[in-house]
Amino acid sequence: MTRLKSCFAMRPSGLSANKKRETRSAKRITFLLLALLISFSGCGYQTAGRAARLPADLHTVAIPVFRNTTNSYRIEQVMTEAVVREFLARTRYRVLTVNDPAADALLRGTVTGISSSPVTYDSSTGAVSTVLVTLSLSVSLQDRQGKTLYSNTGYVFRQQYQVSSDPSSFFPEESTAVERISRDFARTLVADVLEAF
Repeated sequence: MTRLKSCFAMRPSGLSANKKRETRSAKRITFLLLALLISFSGCGYQTAGRAARLPADLHTVAIPVFRNTTNSYRIEQVMTEAVVREFLARTRYRVLTVNDPAADALLRGTVTGISSSPVTYDSSTGAVSTVLVTLSLSVSLQDRQGKTLYSNTGYVFRQQYQVSSDPSSFFPEESTAVERISRDFARTLVADVLEAF
């Protein structure tokens, strides 16, 4: 009887050891799969733009007014002004606002699209209360010989704005959203150019 008791007493601990081994094995497999998944997830990463390191002898950048292929009035000027301000604030380059052949590099930009779409509606009136503005741009930076130093044809920026429900206090909220987009775009563009993304 004592032998049977001791045999049964050992059995649960034997099962426990098997379960511990299985648990450890399952944890190892999970860890390996997770590590494998993480290593594969970075393999296809690629940025939208193409760039080369900026040459050391680059001192002046010409940034003429962007082209505007949309029907939105003055949007190209807003975008250009934001980019010029950002270049002046964050780089050592002299910025020319005309296409000067003496410039070391020429940055050309195009506003390729703008759209507004309603996001939310007022539940009591059914009127639009929030609008999403989407802006698409294309940019290239070339040196004096025409070599591309940076190019990105797929910039897309979005901003929401609230529509005023009071007609007497109406002001064009979309232009405020476009101003915010211009600052975001300029910061991103200059960072991309400088970091050679």
